Amino acid sequence: MVSIGGIIINRVEHIFDPVYDENSQILILGTIPSPKSREYGFYYGHPQNRFWRIMSDVMRAPLPNTIEEKKNFLLRHRIALWDVLASCDITGAKDSSIRNAVANDFSEILSASCIAAIFTTGMKATNLYQQLCYPRTNVPSTYLPSTSPANCGNFTYDELVSEYSRIRNYLK
Repeated sequence: MVSIGGIIINRVEHIFDPVYDENSQILILGTIPSPKSREYGFYYGHPQNRFWRIMSDVMRAPLPNTIEEKKNFLLRHRIALWDVLASCDITGAKDSSIRNAVANDFSEILSASCIAAIFTTGMKATNLYQQLCYPRTNVPSTYLPSTSPANCGNFTYDELVSEYSRIRNYLK
């Protein structure tokens, strides 16, 4: 942790394993877990983040509540989940503050599964994937709007469901 002009910048190391198996057909990538997600112990853990509700509606499935239910939900629907970054310097949960980013290595997921498409949640994840990961994976990503509470004013819930419904085109 470093304080610059009263702003606390943390070095964050990714602490969650990717969720995937040999049947995974799409890979959804966020940026890096937020402080609330790290506290909760799993992806999209902020209580106001709309990711799990949206995925439940998109897949027409019951809302998963526990971490184990969420992992099973993803695998049952052939969805892999991870983040673009392995580590970075960040202020709180502000993606715009990310510096010194180090990308995750996707080679194991891509070789062990049937990934047909990669989706990135939020503009920062999309830009970082394009800059740091695409040159190594040669697999393009498709932008999806962020489900973060900070993005609530930009997209209605129904608009997010519509955007995320595109993932179903890649699931067999």
